[in-house]
Amino acid sequence: MKILYAIQGTGNGHLSRSMDIVPLLQQMGDVDVLVSGNQGDLNLPFPIKYKFNGFGFIFGKSGGVDLWKSFLKSRFRKFLKEIKELPIDKYDVVINDFEPVSSWACYLADKPCIGLSHQAAVLSENAPKPEETDMIGKLVLKNYAPVTASYGFHFKKFDKKTFTPVIRQQVREQRISNKGHYTVYLPAYDDKRLIKRLSEFKDVYWDVFSKHNSKTKQYGNILIQPINNKAFIKSMAESEGVLCGAGFETPAEALYMKKKLLVIPMKNQYEQQLNAAALKDMGVPVIKSLKPKHSETILNWLNNGTPIKVDYADNTREILEMIFREHVLVNS
Repeated sequence: MKILYAIQGTGNGHLSRSMDIVPLLQQMGDVDVLVSGNQGDLNLPFPIKYKFNGFGFIFGKSGGVDLWKSFLKSRFRKFLKEIKELPIDKYDVVINDFEPVSSWACYLADKPCIGLSHQAAVLSENAPKPEETDMIGKLVLKNYAPVTASYGFHFKKFDKKTFTPVIRQQVREQRISNKGHYTVYLPAYDDKRLIKRLSEFKDVYWDVFSKHNSKTKQYGNILIQPINNKAFIKSMAESEGVLCGAGFETPAEALYMKKKLLVIPMKNQYEQQLNAAALKDMGVPVIKSLKPKHSETILNWLNNGTPIKVDYADNTREILEMIFREHVLVNS
């Protein structure tokens, strides 16, 4: 059986999930991996057959997605060319983690495409929603990577097609402790903004992982270091708490490690607004930005915050087997 597993490469969440999913798929058939997008920082432990530009988003430096840079980098003609170049007909099964090239290639070829992503879950009618709906953002989420069948991962199970997060083995195997520091991952903020705001909390040691710096530097009670997957997981495992964006994988891993969590959803990123609504519903504090008006909430979290209890069972194999039973074996 020839399987194509297509991964969205903007950010690290989809890539980190693939580290557990791809080895399991390799036990089910001959797997080729496709990655599109250029904002990821992880080195994958398996070969990538197709590396495309895709149609991704660019992080800004003041708390959100840079829509103008995203548009300039989109290269729509190249995107169409990538769709045409992908030999989609050679695959028996296409599993898609919010990846647009393979998704639209399947759509144009009238070929089944199975969506297995976090985005599928946040669009569920039963998932929590923010008070204000971003209609353009919702439209993008629904049409960015169309699929014929959809399964999703979320912080809680909201319906029969939604599952709890895939927690990679690298995280599950960590020894959890508390050395008192706070791990920070806010890729939409530049180092200058982070240093200015976090330095105001003088009794706290901040371990910041930055997309904007290639060298490790110390600024008083703040350590700035470049993204390193192993170091980041270790830092979280040994932290008292985690301050991060309202993505999916990092908050899920922090919850799994029983760390107290505070999130700041990116501006111009509707998916993160949806994530923030779900986390808030679970009791996780959410602030809109790092502006001084939110200092009291941050201070209260530092002094009084507590971890939220979750149960994230290791059931990725069972999920994949169920999908194959329903969509692959029944048609073979």
